[in-house]
Amino acid sequence: MRVYLDVSCLNRPFDDQSQMRIRLEAEAVLLILERVDVGEYSQVSSEVAVLEIDAMRDVDRRARVRMLLPDQRDMLDLTPELYGRAAALQKLGFKAADALHIAAAEEAAADVFLSCDDRLCRLAKRRRSELRVQVANPLAWLKDQDHASNP
Repeated sequence: MRVYLDVSCLNRPFDDQSQMRIRLEAEAVLLILERVDVGEYSQVSSEVAVLEIDAMRDVDRRARVRMLLPDQRDMLDLTPELYGRAAALQKLGFKAADALHIAAAEEAAADVFLSCDDRLCRLAKRRRSELRVQVANPLAWLKDQDHASNP
């Protein structure tokens, strides 16, 4: 299982955990990353994640979030083809960075693109027939995965 976590997911463990939803999503992200560490899943990402993380003002947080990225060999470079697919996705209503992430997840043959962005997930659900990757919230996706393996 190849997973692509966007920067909202990678940030979630460092967000204010006083809200139940944030805490549960953070736990889901950490569990997914644990499964990556033990080889149950593989994580892919792209240069767009690095650019977003590098734009973060908080130096300490930026360093912690960067540590959650996969090894360089699992990081996709931004190519003209990727930008072309992202432009098509923007025409479907996705924001520029989100479109680049989705295009990268498609190019990396990810099984799922995970995001904590409700707007992105709702739009992806409406446009799922035009996407080549499943888009989901990490908590909802993890519940589905665990339910599928333990009916």
